[in-house]
Amino acid sequence: MSGNIEVYYESTPNPQSMKFVITKTISEESINFETAASAGRSPLALKIFGFPWAEGVYIGPHFVTVTKQEWVDWEILADPLSQLIQEHIQNDEVVLNPSADTANLVDDSNDSNEVKTIKTIINNEIRPAVAMDGGDIVFHKYEDNIVHVFMQGACAGCPSSTLTLKQGIEARLQQALPEIKEVVAVM
Repeated sequence: MSGNIEVYYESTPNPQSMKFVITKTISEESINFETAASAGRSPLALKIFGFPWAEGVYIGPHFVTVTKQEWVDWEILADPLSQLIQEHIQNDEVVLNPSADTANLVDDSNDSNEVKTIKTIINNEIRPAVAMDGGDIVFHKYEDNIVHVFMQGACAGCPSSTLTLKQGIEARLQQALPEIKEVVAVM
């Protein structure tokens, strides 16, 4: 068994998502699962998807963001879910199986200078900021001066994500690369 691990929860800007913070590193990467069928890499996500109210699970290095359906309240779910996550980790159960698919995060030798700049800003500045709210942003492509990104975790479906996308992310990327017309979220 691992040492004393604490799990506490924080609300996020998305009222349907709750961030469960863990006092231990649980993953070397961040990954979003939108369905139980996509969660095969994560025994913890599969366990959470076993509940009928579960709509999404996002695993970060020190947290798990869970998105629920509207018909159930966090007042009922938060404490038991926090305990479930804590038990899973304290029992040294696998949180996330390894994968070699990190191409969207790292520089590819085929990337243009613009794409390298975009990925660097997203990975070093933007991702850590949105992770504080239990979410993530992942580069998808740069085409016709438009940056396409995936919004994940608490950011997916969040009422304030459009504001974050336009006033935060788009503004920062245009500061570095004025030729960028806009940043759009891919569904």
